[in-house]
Amino acid sequence: MDKEQVRKLVKEALEENEKLFLIELSFLPDNKIFIEVDGDSGVTLKECIRISRHVEHNLDREEEDFGLEVTTPDIANPLKVLRQYKKNIGRILEVKTKDNNKFEGTLVSANDTEIVLKWKAREPKPIGKGKITVEKTAEIAYTNIQEAKVKIIFN
Repeated sequence: MDKEQVRKLVKEALEENEKLFLIELSFLPDNKIFIEVDGDSGVTLKECIRISRHVEHNLDREEEDFGLEVTTPDIANPLKVLRQYKKNIGRILEVKTKDNNKFEGTLVSANDTEIVLKWKAREPKPIGKGKITVEKTAEIAYTNIQEAKVKIIFN
């Protein structure tokens, strides 16, 4: 299978809709092509079908048989690329860092090197008894993130 040809076809298909971006392109055993795409405002089934058809119609099954799967990210899976962080600004993330710290807070920003989370915590008063609510902030470099997931909240 010509992997460069497949990469080129996927790139062409994604260029037709600038709101879409590639999460993963894998070549699995038995000539299976796995394509995971996301979008700044989600991905419709119609877009997955369009990408699949673009790749499939430009490869020759007579020459080499293959399987093709075009999918979107599972909400339970960790974020993989920078653009997914930017897409999820304003949502609550659960982040595990490489130094085994855990953070849960609202993603307030994501730039090319780090994310910023904010959350409220109850802490003892500096003077006297009782607790007060304080706002906490954590700046976490992408290089220090082991895993980050969007927290699903049901109202």
